[in-house]
Amino acid sequence: MDHKSISCWQHSYISRRTAVQAGAMGVLGLGSNHLSALRAADSGQIAAGGGTAKTCIYIFLSGGLSQHESFDLKPNAPDGIRGEFKPISTATPGTQICEHLPELAKRSNHWGVVRSLTHPTNSHTRGHFFMLTGRSTTPTGYKGDRQPRPTDWPSIMSVAGDVVPAPRNNLPPAIVLPERLVHWSGGVIPGAYGGQMGSHRDPFFIEASPYGNPLWRGAYPEYTFPNTTNKPPEQPDARVYQAPNLQFAPGLTRNRLNGRLGLLQTIDEQRRRMEDSAVVQSYDRERQNAISMLASPRIRNAFDVTNADPKIQERYGANSFGWSLLMAYRLTAAGVPLVQINLGNNETWDTHGNSFYRFREKLFPPTDRAISALLDDLQSSGLLDTTMIVMAGEFGRTPKLEYMRESYPGPGRGHWGSVQSVFFAGGAIRGGTVVGSSDATGGYPATNPKTPENMAATLYHALGIPHTAVWNDDVGRPHQVYHGEPIHELLG
Repeated sequence: MDHKSISCWQHSYISRRTAVQAGAMGVLGLGSNHLSALRAADSGQIAAGGGTAKTCIYIFLSGGLSQHESFDLKPNAPDGIRGEFKPISTATPGTQICEHLPELAKRSNHWGVVRSLTHPTNSHTRGHFFMLTGRSTTPTGYKGDRQPRPTDWPSIMSVAGDVVPAPRNNLPPAIVLPERLVHWSGGVIPGAYGGQMGSHRDPFFIEASPYGNPLWRGAYPEYTFPNTTNKPPEQPDARVYQAPNLQFAPGLTRNRLNGRLGLLQTIDEQRRRMEDSAVVQSYDRERQNAISMLASPRIRNAFDVTNADPKIQERYGANSFGWSLLMAYRLTAAGVPLVQINLGNNETWDTHGNSFYRFREKLFPPTDRAISALLDDLQSSGLLDTTMIVMAGEFGRTPKLEYMRESYPGPGRGHWGSVQSVFFAGGAIRGGTVVGSSDATGGYPATNPKTPENMAATLYHALGIPHTAVWNDDVGRPHQVYHGEPIHELLG
């Protein structure tokens, strides 16, 4: 599917009155099992800023990517720190990355890496919070107990989604896919929501990947693996990747939609008195988005990535990583300004043991393939110049290898907030750029340290959000968008 065929898509317009009349999800048959939260952020026009990107794709690697095994290998470090993998040269002279990322190495003219991002926690939950909000502090009321709260900092997706121009086709400004990050204990990881901005500014969640057994990890079906090698789950990984069920209820065709909605006039009358309230405005936006997507077969097909042309699936990989990045490409081409892809369920990249096998056989092959296909499609469609890609986890990994023999036969690395490598790609990025460095063991920044605030500011700057921008809470109080300087060394 090329860019031209997607960029001209327009949702069939349903009036606000009709959306208000659609007062019950069950009446419309919206398949809420896949879209458990139909939320869209308020959107306003922005003044000209420093960047020219129209879209940002944030690839989040929950669990924490090891810098030693990916973008900052230490081949001269001593035993116990040095990993098994060898560095290979990229297309950029002098820049090397892991041998198991060969396709990304070929495309280094499109990306750069920051090897010195640091923040002050080794906690999964707090690290998620820092890297999803772009803030390396916690607000009053933060408890770290896997429970999103209205006192939380808003997510990067919510902040940026509030100020970028709204898509002209009624798609939400910020979408997260293919799942929420839910801990194996059942708690929901905070940081991905509207927080102090209000729940009506949560991003729109496309839940194509079912929760299932949380102790299975990886890019299912072909790259799945158990959380602990020596204690695998008793039941096999039964997850099935599904496009959102955006379809009319049986017998409810488009020609009958307005007639069915006419039955809801009583609801319309009851709600008419509350039309100016923030809650109702949010309700209307959510229903407008849902009905608009329902009314356009082309938009529905954009989500149906598991039925894409076999050649496209071969390039991206017919697995949850490939399908998610293909969906991200289609949403970008359809005009969505912000897309976050959770590449794997919660803590998929938490490689405490057996890490070299997992990277080599399970994690890097689908990641290398899918991101490379995304870069290629953005480039060939002319979208790469106006798209920024950021890839990060909640932290890096310890310099010293660790052994947890009761759970894994091979070594791994622990949690490490002191330094991680963050990948940036796209038109706003100077290809082949390396910013900062870690020390000889990959444990701490040696030069040019950066923070989550700098990462978020780089994204905001690339999208053209002015440095004086603010967002207003529900009582009209202004809050700064920027909490740090962009990483100017990366920007073209």
